[in-house]
Amino acid sequence: MKRVALSTLSLAMLAAAGTAHAQSSVTLYGVIDESVQFVNNVKNANGANKNVFGLGGQNLQGNRWGLKGKEDLGGGLTAIFQLENGFSLNNGTLGQGNRMFGRQAYVGLDSAQYGTLTLGRQYDPIVDMVQGLTGDGYFGSTFATPGDVDNNDNSSRINNSIKYTSPVIAGFQVAGMYALGGVAGQTGSGQSWGAAATYGIGSFNVAAGYLKMDNGSTLASRTAGTPPTVGWSSAATGDNINENQINAAYMSAKSIGIAQAAAQYVAGPFTFGARYSNAQYKPDAFSAFTSSQHFNTVGAFVGYQLNPATLLGLGYNWTHGSGDVSNTYNQVSLGADYNLSKRTDLYVVAAYQHASGHQRNTDGSISSAGAAIASYNNDSASDSQSMVNIGIRHKF
Repeated sequence: MKRVALSTLSLAMLAAAGTAHAQSSVTLYGVIDESVQFVNNVKNANGANKNVFGLGGQNLQGNRWGLKGKEDLGGGLTAIFQLENGFSLNNGTLGQGNRMFGRQAYVGLDSAQYGTLTLGRQYDPIVDMVQGLTGDGYFGSTFATPGDVDNNDNSSRINNSIKYTSPVIAGFQVAGMYALGGVAGQTGSGQSWGAAATYGIGSFNVAAGYLKMDNGSTLASRTAGTPPTVGWSSAATGDNINENQINAAYMSAKSIGIAQAAAQYVAGPFTFGARYSNAQYKPDAFSAFTSSQHFNTVGAFVGYQLNPATLLGLGYNWTHGSGDVSNTYNQVSLGADYNLSKRTDLYVVAAYQHASGHQRNTDGSISSAGAAIASYNNDSASDSQSMVNIGIRHKF
């Protein structure tokens, strides 16, 4: 009888384990994106322009591998998590500041009725709701804002964050985020917060949002006086925006505020998109600049589905800087993506940019504005630059 009882108990435990397993899942996934790249007018160590020919990945998407999972808790409630690593395919190094899971790392609860609550290192609500409606959401970095001064290419992620995303109600959805700075005795120092909303009906979608990031540097870690001073602090919850010659001098800003809006309309094989953004870099007494710098960007793109396997795209971005210095950047982008299968595609993306006006340098000086296409960090010593990438992307 004792043996029968134990056997019955064992079978019951195995059945329960099988039921629990059926209600849970963990997925391994990833993206590998690599290209042969040509860029002209790239500034070398001596400040002279040279052409660069080599490998350049992460054009349509950043290279990554990750784990995401869920567990059914019953009553329509699900526990979720995601751990996502970024890396360089060319040398195998970690991305996002040498972090193991620098792209995303969060855990939370999801309810079809009440929405999703997540905690950890995450994208801000603008990235979630606005970016996908822009050209960057289809053809990647080459279609992003000159210098990515407004985080259109999502180079910044938010640490220590709490994010809520509502369910979709009659086509409408909202999201809000708050990140705790964690600086002793200074509740607001280093904090970030943001909110966004999106609405979709039929072939039309529109979204808008705002993100505010505080530098988080304290008097002990920043030095007033002759620039350059300490840049974006590691104490800040938001990563520094992609740093290049367009905005590098403003990384010592006390705060960065970004407002973005985008709309998209699909008509047969055509996808039309338009967007606007305003990025403000505000100084304090410990910044390397004294007047707020504003970057206003207007952009548009059109995509054409030539056939089920081929997508073509044309994009344009106009960015104007004002306040501390005045400058203007015009960037035209082209893209073609051909699907070999559901997981593998070949692509060609290209861009040309022309800059005018002046720029603030990291040593505090002012010079003629130099070109810097999207978020590639290939600063030019001249006012123009061209880039072409011929690549392959594989998803697993």
